[in-house]
This record gives sequence, structure tokens and C-alpha cells, in this order.
Amino acid sequence: MLRVGSIVTGDIANLNVLGYLNSPDTELVAVCDVNNQKMVEKLQRWGLRTTKAYTDYKKMVDKEDLDIIEILTPHHLHYPMTEYCANAGVPGISVQKPMAHTITDCVKMIEICKEQNVKLKIFENFRFYPVYLRAKELLDQGIIGDLLNFRIITVLLGGPAMPRDLESLKWRIKVDMCGGGPLIYDDGIHKFSMALWLMGEERVEKVYSWIDYFTAVMEAPSTIFWKYPSKNPDDPPKYGSMEFKFSANLYYPSNYYDCDEFIEITGTKGMMWINQCTAGGNFLSKCPQFPPIVVYVDGEVKSYGEDLVRDWRYSFINSTEHFIKVMNQGGEPIYTGEQGKDLCIFAKMPYISQQQNRSVLWEEINPENEDNRSCVVEEPIDADQSGLTNFYRRKMKDLRKGLKQGLKHKKFIYEFEQ
Repeated sequence: MLRVGSIVTGDIANLNVLGYLNSPDTELVAVCDVNNQKMVEKLQRWGLRTTKAYTDYKKMVDKEDLDIIEILTPHHLHYPMTEYCANAGVPGISVQKPMAHTITDCVKMIEICKEQNVKLKIFENFRFYPVYLRAKELLDQGIIGDLLNFRIITVLLGGPAMPRDLESLKWRIKVDMCGGGPLIYDDGIHKFSMALWLMGEERVEKVYSWIDYFTAVMEAPSTIFWKYPSKNPDDPPKYGSMEFKFSANLYYPSNYYDCDEFIEITGTKGMMWINQCTAGGNFLSKCPQFPPIVVYVDGEVKSYGEDLVRDWRYSFINSTEHFIKVMNQGGEPIYTGEQGKDLCIFAKMPYISQQQNRSVLWEEINPENEDNRSCVVEEPIDADQSGLTNFYRRKMKDLRKGLKQGLKHKKFIYEFEQ
């Protein structure tokens, strides 16, 4: 039985813990949070009232003889906590994405875990979403031929959605703690992960971006373009793009965060559309117009994955189960430290492009250039400080108008698939 500890019990912990609650191979023996009241409330919610609670993660690590530790803290704390846990002999460390707030810290985390023979996992759950797993199988089978273009749109919605702790937003809008911003760097890691994995690539060649800090602190609307490296001179060029859009008056109930994703992939033989991820399992998932995967090939349109669960929580459960298997049977976690570092590199490139108004090459994002500050993400200097307030004010106005018009869901109600 693997002994598990978790550092911080914020919003994401409610999803991160799911893979351990019913696991026959693990026991969550301890949790840690500086907010003792919040920690007790979470333990009660999870049915773990007898689990030990600490306010100092070092004491928890020193006393509990852990096999796995989950690090769910703000990004700038990932390296020092990983270092301490590795030196303390914890054999499996799972770090919530992004891996760290700097590439320098990513490298340090990789080095210390290699020195101490620690399995380092970067927890990126989109890789384990059932619909995406099925889509990857189809793409690898060549269903649309050689892949040419990837496009993902993230729509920020009006909700209702999962209530969020405002404390979690405060540190995400501080570049020195987050490493970027709440959308492109924090949430965007999921999307950059898909842009590489689904397309069968390990990196991109260059990135160009346009970012509008409309809300002062959240980097959207934004559009990001990139080129994948060419493996052979005669291969057709491969490109990708990502968009973040605000739709404050779009009524779209979600069991989780107030956003959703839509992917389009073009190949030499056809096209694939992947509908939803974060809000998967809501009413849209049950509409025949939005099957999970749609493919157009040879003049025919086919849908796939209707038999799959679309509730986002399963991506967390599947990710944790994979790491438990790695710890028990060996193998490499998804993602490794090197892969987690690459995702951080990818996610920093749009900011540097925006700041310097040019295309940015992959090789430019490294510890040396962080040290000389040629690839450091800066706080936005021309943002309208009233933007975020105005956005939420407009969002609430639209919601009140919708309620008067008879919208079905008046408040957040969690409904999950069995």
C-alpha cells in the first residue's frame, strides 16, 4: 500500500484527490495547508476525517514516510518543495502543471530528482481525458492521413460553473509567482500539451502571438501561431494555432471551470473535430449535434467516442492511476520532468513574442536567457486596470437578464456521469 501526502487543499485538490479515494493500492495518509480551516473542510468533504493534517509540509514529509507526494502549490514553490521532498527520500513526486515558474527551476527539479533517483511526474490531466485518448488512437491509425494543422479554441464562458476561491486567482496574475498569466501559461499548458501530443511532435520551431490584456490581468482575447519543425525537406509545412476568447454572456453550464475547448485537426486525407473537454459531461455533451469526435474523410462524416464518459473528472482519475502503476510496476510517468520543462518553454514563447513583437524560436527560452533577461515574461504595462471589473460586472448583468428570460440553470449544480 503506497502512502500518499498532498500539499495544499485548494480548488484543484478536489479533482486531484479523486484517483486516490477509491484506489486499492494507495492511502492518503496526510495533507498539508497553511489554512487549517480550509484543510479540515476538505477532509470532511472527501470523507477522510481521520487523515492527518499539517500546516508545515516539511513536518509532514519528515514524519509520514511517504511513497508519493502531490504538490499543488503556486508555481514558484514547486522547485523548493520538490527539492526538499527529493532530499527527504520521497520516491514519487507529482507536481501540478506548469512544472515551475521559470525554466531555470525546471532544470533544477530534473537534476535533483535524477540525483535522488526520484520518479518526477508533471500532472497534466488532459492527456488522460477519455475522448482525447480515443482521438489520439484514431490519429495514430492515420484516419485523416499525415497531420498538417492543429487549432484549439478555448472559450471563457458565462457559466454557471464551479465556485472558485479568489485567492487562487490572486497569485496567478502575479508573474513572479505564476511564471506567466492565468490563461496562456497556467491553463494554456493543457492546450500546448495537446498541440504536441495529438500532432505527434516534441516541440515547435517558432511562435508568434497577439495578446490583448482586455481585463488587465487575464491575457485574452489572444491568438497564438506556431510552426512545427520539418523532419524532411520535402514534407509539407505543419502549423498550429490557439485562441482564447471571452464570451461573458454565453449561457453554458459547466461542472468545472467556466471554460471549454474545441479542437480542429487537418490532415492530408481529411479533418477531425474534437468537441469539449473541461465542461465535458454538460448538456452540450448530450446533444447529437456535438458528438465527442467528428471525422470527415472521403466524402463521409463519421462520429466516434459516443460510448465514452465525457466527465472531465476522469482525466484526473486516469492520470493518478497511471502514476500509481508506474510507482508499483516501474516505467516512466506522463509527463516526465523533461517533457514538463518543454511545455513550460512552449507556454512562455507567446509572451516573449508579444513583448518583443516578433517570432520567437524554441531555443531562445532557456536558463541562460532567463539570467540575462532576454526571455523573461514581464508584467503587462499598458493594461486597462478597470477591465476585469467591467468584465465581471457585464457578466453578472447578462446572467440576471438570462434568469429573467427563463434560463434552466439558475445556480451551479454538480451533475456527473457514472
